[in-house]
Amino acid sequence: MEISAFTRNGQYYGENVIPTISSEIQIPFLDLKSQYASIKEEILEAVHAVLESAHYVSGERVERFEDEFARYVGARYVVGVSSGTAALELALQATNIGPGDEVIVPANSFFASAEAVSHVGARPVFADVNPVTFHLDASSVQDHLTPRTRAVLPVHLYGRAADLREIEELAGMRNLQIIEDACQAHGARRNGVHVGGSGQLTCFSFYPGKNLGAYGDAGAIACNDHRQAQMLRILRDHGSPKKYHHLVVGTNARLAELQAAVLSVKLRHLDDWNNQRARHADVYVHNLSNSGVVTPASAKKGEHNFHLFIIRAAQRDDLKIFLRERGIETGIHYPVPLHLTPAYQALGHPDKGSLPVAEHLANEILSLPMYPDLKTDDIEKVASSICEFTALQRLPATA
Repeated sequence: MEISAFTRNGQYYGENVIPTISSEIQIPFLDLKSQYASIKEEILEAVHAVLESAHYVSGERVERFEDEFARYVGARYVVGVSSGTAALELALQATNIGPGDEVIVPANSFFASAEAVSHVGARPVFADVNPVTFHLDASSVQDHLTPRTRAVLPVHLYGRAADLREIEELAGMRNLQIIEDACQAHGARRNGVHVGGSGQLTCFSFYPGKNLGAYGDAGAIACNDHRQAQMLRILRDHGSPKKYHHLVVGTNARLAELQAAVLSVKLRHLDDWNNQRARHADVYVHNLSNSGVVTPASAKKGEHNFHLFIIRAAQRDDLKIFLRERGIETGIHYPVPLHLTPAYQALGHPDKGSLPVAEHLANEILSLPMYPDLKTDDIEKVASSICEFTALQRLPATA
């Protein structure tokens, strides 16, 4: 059974991570306790200030974080919202996407990428992905265009900034909206530009396990268009620019003051944390170079924030069990391609075999432990355990 999040003994294991049954986990998939310990005084001071103010919704701390994050990503506007899913939904609403429209979504992403499209009444159309970067494949997007296509929703998956040039060219020719799902890509850059600085509607999640995570659900949308930013602010607050003055039907998707205060503290540390993740990734790649598993494709410095460190292994499920028995927690992001999930079978989406790259990846991908405070010794233990497993698989069968 899949779950959206799992905690044990205060440890958080992220979206769609299947919990293990071992009671002797030595290397957790993610450790938020150590991160909190490192910034505890800053966090307590920020939270105390909110509590003393007794102002919890739509206040100066939300505005401050919006300004700080806008400057960080290089966008003119950032609109804080209640979650990454809410960010996607409001971005779609702000571009008037709804019933009768189609939005192209990659088949290998978290369910919310497609769910948001469904929630606004549009139809998600799933396309295949690049086998090296795992990002939405432009040729597959082109194959899935119809007269009803209104938007493309590329995902900066696992924290790697996607190259959107071909998709932007297609969108320009067909007058399509691009809405970027950057829910895992905080701080990632392409050609020196932060994800979120493109000027297009870019959606972020600040779920606790993200590189920039709140202490609960939170999200944001970055854009450069003043009218879009205004509409997003109206939509997040019941369609109202001021109390009891409702211009459109909106929703309650406001960012809480407490979460904004926490995010402002954490934003100051984001680059350092991402740099630590990149160093951990280098250690993984070095130690797995002759392991027989496939490590992430090389990327320019800063292009990947290593929200997740994903390997590909032919015997993934056996490897996952092998690592668990050695006290190593792993995850699978994501075990079922979106076009094959039961929730979307009623829409008549393609059957198994129709999106071969995404389907093949789903059987091989494995997420290894990755967080800033991960110890080098632990990374080396994970890698040596993987090498041990693959060596055993290469031994000749005994009579």
